Amino acid sequence: MRAVCLLGVLVLSKIATLVLVHGRVTFSPWAPIAYFWQDVLVALLFLGFDALLRRPRLAWVVYGAIAGYAALNVPVTAVLSTPLTRPLIRAAGAALADSITHYVTVPNMLGAALPAAAAILLPRYVPIRRLTVISIWIVAAAAFVLLGPYAVTRVDTRGLHRNAIGAIVATSLPRLSAVPQAADWRVSPFPAASREDLSTYRGIAARRNVVIVSLESAAARYAGLYGASQDPLPTLTALSREAIVLERAYAAYPESIKGLFTTLCSRYPAFDTAPELYATVNCSSLAERLRSAGYGTALFHSGRFDYLGMRAVIDRRGFELLEDAGAIGGNVQSSFGVDEAATVRRILNWIDTRGTHAPFFITYLPIAGHHPYAVNTPGPFDGDADFIRYLNALHEGDRALGELIEGFRKRGLDRDTLFVIFGDHGEAFGQHPGNFAHTLFIYDENVRVPYIVVAPGAIVDSKRITRLASAVDTMPTVLDLLGLEIPAGLDGASLLSPQPRVALFFTDYSLGWLGLADECWKYLYQLESRRSYLFDVCVDPAEQADRSAEQPARVAAYRDRVQQWAAAQKARFGSGF
Repeated sequence: MRAVCLLGVLVLSKIATLVLVHGRVTFSPWAPIAYFWQDVLVALLFLGFDALLRRPRLAWVVYGAIAGYAALNVPVTAVLSTPLTRPLIRAAGAALADSITHYVTVPNMLGAALPAAAAILLPRYVPIRRLTVISIWIVAAAAFVLLGPYAVTRVDTRGLHRNAIGAIVATSLPRLSAVPQAADWRVSPFPAASREDLSTYRGIAARRNVVIVSLESAAARYAGLYGASQDPLPTLTALSREAIVLERAYAAYPESIKGLFTTLCSRYPAFDTAPELYATVNCSSLAERLRSAGYGTALFHSGRFDYLGMRAVIDRRGFELLEDAGAIGGNVQSSFGVDEAATVRRILNWIDTRGTHAPFFITYLPIAGHHPYAVNTPGPFDGDADFIRYLNALHEGDRALGELIEGFRKRGLDRDTLFVIFGDHGEAFGQHPGNFAHTLFIYDENVRVPYIVVAPGAIVDSKRITRLASAVDTMPTVLDLLGLEIPAGLDGASLLSPQPRVALFFTDYSLGWLGLADECWKYLYQLESRRSYLFDVCVDPAEQADRSAEQPARVAAYRDRVQQWAAAQKARFGSGF
């Protein structure tokens, strides 16, 4: 009886997620098996556990725990389009308290209350004495489960077939094998001619200060310099008029911590690896390189270093000074950190009190743009929808960027400084089914970012570059602009070189996605379902028309490339690079 009741709770939770809350179901003859096989599997396992245990009180405790967890995941899946996964649970720390409470709403609570109520009421009304488990039903259920994985290959569930237990198990087991291989993964299987040679810029910033600004959750599609009708980044747009503007730049990973590792070390992160493990990775970072060249080095973060293993990425990477929200202080705008104006004031104060004329390297990591999109002053965009609040948060961060640039001008430092400003990743607002925030998919709204290089007095007009760029190229590009030696063995390459290269990216927060961009083509591979998606983003920038069936040879080549690259990266990570 308990197993039957649990199955009822799990099925009701799935229905509440797919229909009552989420409102998106793919219909086909295989759909019932695809969407519900994991619920049947959990009920069967519980049935076996209950029969072997023969301890009703403990069985009721386990029943309550599973049912309660399933109910909790209804609003979670409604918001994120995925049940909680192991990486998501790790990320949901105190720093995200405001983001979590933002979704404690009446509809979401009702979504959780429905299966919770069913968990209580079903045992009262299921006729215990009349209910007998018939062997044929167990066999049928087992057959249903065995067909489940195949059914998922026939129905594009985007991971919504997973229940609360299945999502945790799937992201706790290895999803990708490490296979040592050596290759230049960024050479296209379909080579194009070299173009847009920027080699004349080599060394133009010699002995200049360097400031890297990694804009939090800033997607290219929302920026005026990339054609957005509403521009939340007017300072960035103004700077772009005398800058190298990279039209198609990509993050390597749609999350800040591993993205920072990519920027500082010119190394790709590895699939299904915790940020804390990056402390052991051998990396001669950009900060170390510049410090050895006589630069003072400092990193300022409006957020908190204790979030999601960030210290493992930045400690012992060559920074003489590391300061986060706790050291900076200021007007606390959210649980995630402090206001950008406070961080900018601290940066300028550090410059004023250095007591040396040696050049400096500053990495500035703002948090404006991060959910829940908190602002200290009203922005220019009207409304309270998440997207409007996001635009206003970006605008507030952009205003602080303007204050930083103005601070350099007042000190006569702007023409002695190289500024490299880019988004650490994007932000999604439902452009594709279930795609919200940034970590769960690798569509352009998740990984295509603004990227400009500003050297006042040396770059005097706008140079818009259409070939692909990646955050992994930041370190060698900065060194090239400074006229310094670029070390061998980096994953990135100087963007001053005319040689076109593919951009590679992945995410492992929920479903496993691998992808690349190559000229006009954008390829996505979903690990669990083994599905491929191919888009011609030159004619279809919204990535709506899948061209994979029309281009089997291209799909096969790209699939091999991303699988081999990801497997090789995981093997390199295991060896400490």
